[in-house]
Amino acid sequence: MLAGVVFGGRLLEPSAVVSAGAAFGVFCALSGAVYLFNDVADRKADQKHPLKRERPIASGQLTTTTAVATGMLLSAAGVAVAFAIGLPFGVIAATYVASLLLYSIALKHVVIVDVLMIAAGFVLRAVGGAVAVDVPIGHWLLVCTTLLALFLALSKRRHELTLLTEGATDHRRILEEYSPYLLDQMIGVVTSSTLIAYTVYATSPDTAARLGTGKLGLTIPFVLYGIFRYLYLVHQKRGGGSPAAMLLTDRPLLLCVALWAASVIALLYTPLGN
Repeated sequence: MLAGVVFGGRLLEPSAVVSAGAAFGVFCALSGAVYLFNDVADRKADQKHPLKRERPIASGQLTTTTAVATGMLLSAAGVAVAFAIGLPFGVIAATYVASLLLYSIALKHVVIVDVLMIAAGFVLRAVGGAVAVDVPIGHWLLVCTTLLALFLALSKRRHELTLLTEGATDHRRILEEYSPYLLDQMIGVVTSSTLIAYTVYATSPDTAARLGTGKLGLTIPFVLYGIFRYLYLVHQKRGGGSPAAMLLTDRPLLLCVALWAASVIALLYTPLGN
């Protein structure tokens, strides 16, 4: 979401930071609305899940009527603010809500398309962040974001499948179309592609010319460690169900992301990058 303002070279401009913050707030509201709608649709299946059954809607702490009403309010307010920020950003915000509602209603039951739609949500957030601060949307931003989002989505599917074992299809019908072996093959392809894409981007002469530094390749070790650490947590610790929770609870992973972000900012905005 904030990649646009950082890699667009506008992190030190107060107006751009404010716009990026507003865009972040909009997508927080829209994401919250989408999660509410999705949890309402999945409430019966979530009741059979050992972890998701504790969610407010599945557990009955939050009524479906209240959840739907809140989701409609958040989505309407979020899209309205998005259009107030700018027409292109408003279109992206509306597309984000529409596409993920379509996912919740139908596309999450279509094999492969389901993970592609999850990835599309992350890509729309990244594009929205770039549009909000009026910076070019680089093709490498789209490629790296898409691949990383696919990596997270496939890892999430694998976590569900291995956690629920025989009861997986009772929770989510689409899981019968997957197997741990198939998901491992897909994750392997996406992992390699992500590392290659970021390496090419970080070491490209075009990137150096656009960002004003040829040292972005120094951040590659953080990306390597971060992906390998995530794979370790998925395979050895049976994690991956919630990328956000994994990031916040696993200190080595959190430290890696923090060091990567700090090194990128240092290279782009201090004399270290010269």
